[in-house]
Amino acid sequence: MTAHPAAGLAEGPAGTAGDGYTPSPRRLARERYKRARTRRSAAAAGLSTAVTAVVLYLLITGSPGWQRTRETFFNARYARIALPDVLQGLLLNLELLAVCGSCVLVLGLLLAVARTLRGPVFFPLRALATAYTDFFRGLPLIICLLLIVFGVPALRLQGVTTDPVVLGGSALVLTYSSYVAEVFRAGIESVHPSQRAAARSLGLSGAQTLRYVVLPQAVRRVVPPLLNDLVSLQKDTGLVSIAGAVDAVYAAQIIAGRDFNYTPYVVAGLVFVALTIPMTRFTDWVTARLDRRRTQGGTV
Repeated sequence: MTAHPAAGLAEGPAGTAGDGYTPSPRRLARERYKRARTRRSAAAAGLSTAVTAVVLYLLITGSPGWQRTRETFFNARYARIALPDVLQGLLLNLELLAVCGSCVLVLGLLLAVARTLRGPVFFPLRALATAYTDFFRGLPLIICLLLIVFGVPALRLQGVTTDPVVLGGSALVLTYSSYVAEVFRAGIESVHPSQRAAARSLGLSGAQTLRYVVLPQAVRRVVPPLLNDLVSLQKDTGLVSIAGAVDAVYAAQIIAGRDFNYTPYVVAGLVFVALTIPMTRFTDWVTARLDRRRTQGGTV
């Protein structure tokens, strides 16, 4: 009695998927070549990185003023002294990021919607939104901060706060909302007009079309640039120190002015870098994910 042909397929050789498939020698050789090329590339990258690091180290440490620079900017004792105060001041920067970031997103979206409203009756609103974005995009942030922080208290208006944190945060919101508004507007205008026409043909009003059809697509498309703006906002929260708010930067400034050593500034800078890198990597991950979905034809 002869065995059934399928019996041989069930007992495939080791390393097969169990369905009787055996990779051809050419495919195995190609996979071995790819693995070897990956190993060679990793080794070359590691070697070149190590050589570059050694050259930079020797170049910096061998410079005539390195000893003085190390004592002034990279003193471990002053770094240990400054770190607790810098971290305590960093809490203010994080609070500003959370509050100002939320306000920037809301105000920027409102400005973008105002600039994309259609019809002659909305012309004054479009003009005001355009003037706002043009003015604050052109005005340097540092000048906006100085004008708000020192100009508003000088007016002596009844009931208007003079808190430097509130005034500095307001300047950040005014400036960054103009940039975010343009990002949102680009996303809104990137939605094809056929989407609006299809929504209106289904009986949706103009406001409903904007709310349920246009904005969801626009927001998904501009998530990466919005995250980049939030990363920039996170760094620029340190500028409120010019108003006297004790954040991470001003805490470093106090210690540096007291001890005549600039290591606290380096500590504050490294703290901001450590805080920014995760957001940057998250932005890259979101961008790559959206690109893959577009390439595969998924929902954007």
